[in-house]
Amino acid sequence: MATWNLGTTKHHVLICNGSSCNRVGAEEVTQAIRTEIANQEMDEYIHTTRTRCNGRCHDKCVVISYPDGIWYKDMKPDDAQELINSLKTDQLFVQKTSHAFCGEGFQRTEGTVKGISKQKEMVIKVSKKL
Repeated sequence: MATWNLGTTKHHVLICNGSSCNRVGAEEVTQAIRTEIANQEMDEYIHTTRTRCNGRCHDKCVVISYPDGIWYKDMKPDDAQELINSLKTDQLFVQKTSHAFCGEGFQRTEGTVKGISKQKEMVIKVSKKL
């Protein structure tokens, strides 16, 4: 196992590899993003982590960038170059943005499905257990 030095890391990119995203090419998206990072020699500045489900299955394939708090939707391998360019220049990849952190929460972009309330989901889970 590796222990990376994150001292120069500016962006942490979380790439969903949950079951819904995997069915539509999450592995290919993961490899394309990692290849683009290497091609642009951004390994010192952009760290990636493959995750399980991030809870936005409708938006598959989901990619999240921190610390800026940007969620991207419908990511394809062909989007890797533009994503890395946007991180490199601190510009927003507008066409694929689903949510952006705005200080007090995440702002959903126009055309992005709202989803169900987490509170409602918790009530449903608790009532099923009773």
